[in-house]
Amino acid sequence: MGNVMHAEPTQVVAVVRLRRGVAGERRRVCHLVPVPDCGPIPHELVALCGEPITPADAEVLGRICGMPCEACLTRSSRQRYRALQ
Repeated sequence: MGNVMHAEPTQVVAVVRLRRGVAGERRRVCHLVPVPDCGPIPHELVALCGEPITPADAEVLGRICGMPCEACLTRSSRQRYRALQ
């Protein structure tokens, strides 16, 4: 007998924030947004915190920079995900 590793389901999560001009600086925090790993991107995405985000109004970031959404970070600590590449 030995240790057996099992793959666990994960979801793809993107780091996004609203574009400059779409929202004031106070609302331009970095959200963690689950995205489908295949198929088309929906017309509206929902961040882990519950914030609805329209893809056309958001920019995808390579990492969390600036102010992170604290609610997204809190909820992400309880989920398994893989980064959008």
